[in-house]
Amino acid sequence: MLRAFAIHLYSRISYLRYKMNSNCLFCKIASGQIAAKIVYQDELVTAFRDIRPVAPTHVLVIPNKHIQSINHVEADDEQILGHLFTVARRVAEMEAITENGYRTVINTGTHGGQTIFHMHMHVIGGQPMKHPMG
Repeated sequence: MLRAFAIHLYSRISYLRYKMNSNCLFCKIASGQIAAKIVYQDELVTAFRDIRPVAPTHVLVIPNKHIQSINHVEADDEQILGHLFTVARRVAEMEAITENGYRTVINTGTHGGQTIFHMHMHVIGGQPMKHPMG
């Protein structure tokens, strides 16, 4: 049984590497090539702590598949994107920030503040958020 799991895991990693951009920082985190403080991971998404947090909780949730930005989303990505939101909620629950609330943000393009061109959702909480956003 362990051998079957190892074969399955190896095939999943190979598939993920095939679907990823070899130069992308977030693709390398999702595949385990670069270390990060991962709080959740499955076959579709990876969630890890932001290296420059703006609040007590600041977690990035990324699709394991390389999607550059919302502008590059295809119809085939709908399952991944729905799962991204479900995992964001799960992360908020794990971080105990659901009761008081939290912010989710997806920046798109340079004018939108996107600095890493692999789509990602920020889950930010643990303190009151400031307004206005823009």
